[in-house]
Amino acid sequence: MSDNKDLQGFDLDDILNEFQDVSLDAADASEDLDSLLGDWLTADTAPADVPEKADEPAAPAADAVSGESAPMDTIRMNQLIAEIVDQTEAAEPVASEESTVRMDELTELHAEETNNVVSEDATINLEAVEQDVASFFDKTPAPEAPRIIYNPRTRLRELKKKLVAGPEKRYYELSEVSVAKLQTAILLNLALVVLCAIATTLYSLDMLSGNRLRFVIFTQILSTLLSAFLGCNQILDGIGDLFKGRFTINTMLFFSLIACCADGVFCLSELRIPCCAAFSLEMTMALWARYQRHSTEMAQMDTLRKAVRLNAMVKAPMYYENKAGILRREGEVEDFMDHYDAPSGPEKLQSFYAFISLLLCIAISVFAGMLHGVSMALQILSTSLLVAIPASFFVSITRPAALLERRLHMVGTVLCGWRGVKQLRGKVNFPIQDEDLFPANTSKLNGVKFYGDRNSDDVIACTTALISVAGGGLVNLFQKLLESRNGVKYPVSDFRDYGVGGIGGKVNGCAVLMGTMDFLQDMGIHIPEGTMVNQAVYAAIDGELCAVYAISYAKMRSAAAGIISLCGNRKLTPVMAGRDFMLTESLLRAKFSVNTRRIVFPDVEIRAALSQIQPDDSMPTLALATRDELAAYAYAVSGARALSLATKLGVAIHLVGGILGLLIMAALAFLGSTELLTPTHVLLYQLVWIVPGLLVTEWARTV
Repeated sequence: MSDNKDLQGFDLDDILNEFQDVSLDAADASEDLDSLLGDWLTADTAPADVPEKADEPAAPAADAVSGESAPMDTIRMNQLIAEIVDQTEAAEPVASEESTVRMDELTELHAEETNNVVSEDATINLEAVEQDVASFFDKTPAPEAPRIIYNPRTRLRELKKKLVAGPEKRYYELSEVSVAKLQTAILLNLALVVLCAIATTLYSLDMLSGNRLRFVIFTQILSTLLSAFLGCNQILDGIGDLFKGRFTINTMLFFSLIACCADGVFCLSELRIPCCAAFSLEMTMALWARYQRHSTEMAQMDTLRKAVRLNAMVKAPMYYENKAGILRREGEVEDFMDHYDAPSGPEKLQSFYAFISLLLCIAISVFAGMLHGVSMALQILSTSLLVAIPASFFVSITRPAALLERRLHMVGTVLCGWRGVKQLRGKVNFPIQDEDLFPANTSKLNGVKFYGDRNSDDVIACTTALISVAGGGLVNLFQKLLESRNGVKYPVSDFRDYGVGGIGGKVNGCAVLMGTMDFLQDMGIHIPEGTMVNQAVYAAIDGELCAVYAISYAKMRSAAAGIISLCGNRKLTPVMAGRDFMLTESLLRAKFSVNTRRIVFPDVEIRAALSQIQPDDSMPTLALATRDELAAYAYAVSGARALSLATKLGVAIHLVGGILGLLIMAALAFLGSTELLTPTHVLLYQLVWIVPGLLVTEWARTV
């Protein structure tokens, strides 16, 4: 069996059966293993009543006993192990479990072999057996699994893998799309609108001769086909949506093209100009909407692919005063990628209206055909499809999103689809931390002026102890000052935050008060004249002014933009949840020039309770911020409300314009009047509704 090199499974019973008839003699035994067995017999397994023979080697005794006690030839352990080693070396390093001799079976076999050698009263130390066998194989016990230590780089590595596989991959896919071709198509369609508008204006003013009318009609039809060719992607998208069981505004554009081409055939025979200018205007707006959608998505992916961290914004119900609050936690890439392209509510309403308006246009044209013939029916149908969908209806959803994304891209924030917009736009509380207004290392200690006869080092030690208990952005400044003087750290008792710009407590047996000058004056502390300092912390010990710390709070642009955005939104309630007692209304008003009446300053107990509220993992992520700045979070909340309002108003205005156009067409179909169905009037109707439609989308800039 030792010569067999085939990789096949075997177990211990097969080995025993194969070597059952082999006779082993003591002279053939290995001296190493005999010594090993002798050590077991003499040191570990020998019974207490058997005298130990120091001069006699243990191996011969073991052989003699083995030869006397075994009724038949017994497989010695040394040859068995040698055969197992030969078979293991013949196998591949990666063998199955069946080809591996388990340690417990080997131990049992070794125990049985040893029982043949020793008497029944002998005991075997199994741990010694395992250690010796392991050393025989030159194997050491497997070390314990290393303890996993958290490394921030591990989180960054995982985040970058997801970003590369998701946003970065999508970003480069979008960058391969030729934006220049799309921009060229928009400009060419706009030029077609101008040329067709000039031709229709000349026709309405009777400035075209009769022999040139047919040529003008032919060029109008050709312009319609050229406009459709430039916007072929929109037409194909509309057809694709139709086959997918969806009806979108692009599908409506496809039906408008068919109706205009069919009406153009009758225009050549009846010598009337088709509504090419209105169709080219709609195609221009459709291409503009495609461009805006492309730029918005590309900016979102660019924001995420450059991220080194993601902070998620969630909405916690009943946060403060029976209103929800916006909390922050660690975000995931999937929170955005799974929801950013989901259809919004206004988009669904737009598609539903487009389908209903198509049915109404067909009904009106059928009614006109029954009364006035096929030519009138096609003219009513083509005109109804154009006036039912105002041209700016195509950009009523995409333009507000594009305008808002420009602002959000600057601060590194993305909204997680319409779900995030819908939940962020309501009345919510927005907690503000100390680091949001004044990040770390932005506050400086400009100097200290001492009063009274107290030791300056003792004053610094007492005030630092009180500041350390209070917390906030001033702790590091005072602790560095204390370390520079090798001061003593005192314990604080009876600490109290008065909530009006001051704190107090007992330090080293002395009553210490710290806060603004107004706070100390209200507490009965005499402030000498000429000690007024802007942005300073006043300290009093045992009722006497002892020090004035001049503090400089740096004004950050991101913090200023964020607090202004929060205070300018009626449905947002900023809540001061920090612990810095110096951040009072007067300081914020002087530093950021904002109306602090909208900011809520809760009591210390309420602030402590609010700081304990942690967002639940089941709460959906509404927005992701790649920067830890107040503007990044504030713009997401205020921008969501602006986007929702601009989109809804835009859709509502265009619905009114489309419904009004359908009513006018129904009246004309009933009367059979064609005087108002001129291309000039249809173009003017489109232009009239473009003005309010584009103005409403500007609301998205108010973030």
